[in-house]
Amino acid sequence: MIRSANVDRGAGIIDIGGGASRLVDALLQDGYRNLAVLDLSANALDAAKRRIGPAAASVDWIVADATTWRPARSYEVWHDRAAFHFLTDPRDRAAYVERLRSAVAAGGHVIIATFALDGPEKCSGLPVQRHDSKSLSTELGPDFELIETRSETHHTPWKSTQAFQFSRFRRRGS
Repeated sequence: MIRSANVDRGAGIIDIGGGASRLVDALLQDGYRNLAVLDLSANALDAAKRRIGPAAASVDWIVADATTWRPARSYEVWHDRAAFHFLTDPRDRAAYVERLRSAVAAGGHVIIATFALDGPEKCSGLPVQRHDSKSLSTELGPDFELIETRSETHHTPWKSTQAFQFSRFRRRGS
């Protein structure tokens, strides 16, 4: 979906809840050069930095809670794979969306992946809020237009499956 957004390789991209994810590795390999990764866990970010090696110095690593963080800049792509669905309290979701609104540039893209409506009700023992593109559209509000949505069945290492949905929105404006 990041490639589908068709942004320049110098566009600002932030991965929310990215932790030790390998997305940043793939983006660096694809030539993207204005990257940030935000996560609650400094340990997870440190693991990603060690894995990436010297190229990690070009990434903005942010230890923060996405519901309280104060973005210092704007981004053309906001990517979140499985952080938003942990926000079960409507106030936390509203705080997250407030940060998203302040960080995503007009014309920018928001990609959010959550457990689908038929996905698990818990992850790692924690309750989750399942979504589809309609509920995410409601959460984001009218400033964001749904561009595409995809379903995915994730196969876990424990031989079970989890239904995910991915939605890409574009922020209205020039």
